[in-house]
Amino acid sequence: MNRRTLLTQTSALGLGAALSAATKLRAADKAGNKLKVAVIALGRGMGHVQALLALPDVEIAYLAETDSTRLEKGLQVVASKQATSCQGVRDFRKILEDKTVDAVCIATPNFWHTPMAIMALEAGKNVYVEKPGSQNPGEAEALVAAMKKSGKVVQMGNQRRTWMKEAIAALHGGAIGPVRFARGTYYNSRKEVGKLALPPSADLDWNLWQGPVPDDARHDMKKFAHYDWHWLWHWGNGELGNNGIHTLDIMRWGLKGDYPLKVTYNGGRYFYQDEQETPDTGTAVYDFGHAGCEWIQSSSHARAAEKPIGEVMFYGDNGTMAIARDSYTLYDPKGAEISKTKGAGGGDPAHFGNFLNAIRGKAQLNSPIEEGQKSTMMCHLGNIAYRTNTVVRCDPKTGKLIDNPEGEKLWKRASYREGWGI
Repeated sequence: MNRRTLLTQTSALGLGAALSAATKLRAADKAGNKLKVAVIALGRGMGHVQALLALPDVEIAYLAETDSTRLEKGLQVVASKQATSCQGVRDFRKILEDKTVDAVCIATPNFWHTPMAIMALEAGKNVYVEKPGSQNPGEAEALVAAMKKSGKVVQMGNQRRTWMKEAIAALHGGAIGPVRFARGTYYNSRKEVGKLALPPSADLDWNLWQGPVPDDARHDMKKFAHYDWHWLWHWGNGELGNNGIHTLDIMRWGLKGDYPLKVTYNGGRYFYQDEQETPDTGTAVYDFGHAGCEWIQSSSHARAAEKPIGEVMFYGDNGTMAIARDSYTLYDPKGAEISKTKGAGGGDPAHFGNFLNAIRGKAQLNSPIEEGQKSTMMCHLGNIAYRTNTVVRCDPKTGKLIDNPEGEKLWKRASYREGWGI
């Protein structure tokens, strides 16, 4: 055997061993149902990253972010915990071109949720989209229609659907008898807006960041990234769509309602004189006919002295149930505590794990987008009531407005930037 033959055979053996190892690795991944995913936007999206890194049989193949500083930090986190490399991109559309990506996780501002999710579905991806999932009722309808057309798995990021399963099962099992009403609260200490509390990097790609939303001559958008866009109607949904969605969803679930008959939302921007358009204080009330609920907001005053007994309270003929994250407490009609129960919980990884297992065919989604958007519609309807100063009346089967021409004007965005329509 000469040297050339030896080298040729050795190279062939090495190649054969490499190919064999690759084949075994692919087989192992298939057996373990390993999925390749991408996370888009790395504000709230870093929570997605941490949750995915905590789960088995999933690889974060891409991170997408228009802010280079956030992208760099995100890639560093993935590299510190994941053996396989992760590619960073500024333009999320590059991810949609990669046919090996199984799912995308969308954590962009609300105004991107539906357009981006629909683009991902059309590219054949499964989708995890943050709450609220849509910026207006028309988008909610479009997203659900796109999901049905695609046949893909779409989960909304309202994690309490996973954390509070045991509590709602007990409620539906008669823990407090027939349920008549529910209450949810959200308190915070938010300050003036437009002060760049979360300043973007100097090279942020504003064209991609703004995406589908036309310019608004009334506001300089660069003053409101990365967070204060929430409080301008052109881009955001106010606190109702930011944090109210979490408790509204649980209340609707617990009350076994689809769409309300009547909605009111009263309040105002009381604590600061600035450019915020959405209320910092208010109460949204929903009448489902057989039961009702209210969401109480104090975004700029934490009301620390009040100490609510839970995030969500249900009131039934035989007592009260108070739910806080993954535990619930039962009280008798006189207010005496009967019992306290802690559920499985699991934080963000549990909700993401449910999404991934649904893709694998091993689980039913805890928050399928069709259910999620019924709850998001409560936010949209509440905001329409606030903005039109009307009692919003709805068809309880469809959520459509009844005799509200001013509300109809807010049903969908009048136009999208060229190239980004839905």
